[in-house]
Amino acid sequence: MSPVVYHLIGAPGSGKRTVGLELALLTGAVLLDNHLFRDAVYKPYGADGLRPIPAELQELGTRVWALGLQAARMALPDVQQIFTAYHNAQDKGAATAQRIREVAQARQAKYVPVWLECHTDELCRRLTLPERLQRAKMRDPDQLRRTLDTQGLLPPLPGALRIDTAVVSPAEAARLIASNAGVPT
Repeated sequence: MSPVVYHLIGAPGSGKRTVGLELALLTGAVLLDNHLFRDAVYKPYGADGLRPIPAELQELGTRVWALGLQAARMALPDVQQIFTAYHNAQDKGAATAQRIREVAQARQAKYVPVWLECHTDELCRRLTLPERLQRAKMRDPDQLRRTLDTQGLLPPLPGALRIDTAVVSPAEAARLIASNAGVPT
């Protein structure tokens, strides 16, 4: 069986990591969530999810993320991968999403794009949960609203699986994703 690269895309607070953890348990895939890479530079800086990340620090995070993608390309053939990311609706968002698709192509893996959707009020509620601080995730609901208003969310690819995480549990979302990928659970 060829490897699978799952790509969970959604706004901050949509449940990408939570669903990714369930999917990893279900499939044995490696979870490569966006904070795995970026927190390597955000944590030493003191990022708290409330104050904006300076542009130069974002650039360092992008470099670490690029190294993570390079390592992901080199994965052993039997390794399944789960990437999580917020990709904005601007050109940069499409370009970063494409880089993850290219990892799948380079590995000759099945690419499974998944959009995790959730109403903005629920996203804002989730941003205040204490576990978000552990990973230097965005925690300011006003910042989230500004981000979504100015940058948006990359529109789903044709044929991508779309899951409303306000009504589907993380475990059920993981089962839907695995089933969509044709992976036995």
